[in-house]
Amino acid sequence: MKASKVIILINCNDQPNIIATVTSFVANNGGNIVYIDQHVDRVQDTFFMRLEGEFESTDFSIENFKTQFEANLVEKFNMKWRIYESDAQLKMAVFVSKYDHCLYDLLGRYNSGELGLEIPFIVSNHSDLKPIADNFKIPFYHIPVTKVNKVEAEEKQLELLEKYDIDFIVLARYMQIVSGKLIDKYPSKIINIHHSFLPAFVGAKPYHSAYKRGVKIIGATSHYVTEELDAGPIIEQDVAHVSHDHSVQDLIAKGRDLEKIVLSTAVKLHAKRKVMVYNNKTIIFS
Repeated sequence: MKASKVIILINCNDQPNIIATVTSFVANNGGNIVYIDQHVDRVQDTFFMRLEGEFESTDFSIENFKTQFEANLVEKFNMKWRIYESDAQLKMAVFVSKYDHCLYDLLGRYNSGELGLEIPFIVSNHSDLKPIADNFKIPFYHIPVTKVNKVEAEEKQLELLEKYDIDFIVLARYMQIVSGKLIDKYPSKIINIHHSFLPAFVGAKPYHSAYKRGVKIIGATSHYVTEELDAGPIIEQDVAHVSHDHSVQDLIAKGRDLEKIVLSTAVKLHAKRKVMVYNNKTIIFS
């Protein structure tokens, strides 16, 4: 008999007996806790927890479990909470433009089963990367975006997202600004990759700017998209050391490696429901 697996995410004001009450509730419902992690933000006096439980009973119902959890715990602690089936794979749409390094990396990891999710389609404002999608046998949609048709193009994107029942979106070097309409439909569910540490070296040629400044490290940042450009909650960052010996092309190559790493890490963390967003910051569980 295959056990039912659930993930519980909660946050609330810090107070006594939260962990004891939640773990007792899981145990009293026939669950075995296989993972638990918690964090207290002392400045905000806020408690965060992620728990994974297994239930071997044949009559276990996640909907009934949610109902009982809400009735017995949520009001008592004034919790914000979410409960998921941990075996349910999320559906991720990939938005790209012309840069292919992040797309190749994600699809390679996807093909090997590393990401633990589904990619129903790839959409792009250019047709250049269609052969890559074809090679991985993933539907590719070319939706050109101009100043004139931007609203119409986004409506087509929204139709695709609804048609495929998409859970979250990854901008794998998608060189267009996402509008508030899309962000409102997918709050904390659109992941972007940004060269350097935000907001350093913005613009069309960040590595050229970094080279001119003689930087000693370069970095990349993955974050959730908000209406304020490149200012959303940060999920993952990484750096590489450079020196005066490195050319602009060296910086670009190192930067692209970093972009691939931090984007794939963010995707895996989100897909495994290990990220909680709070006050434009993230809590990342181990």
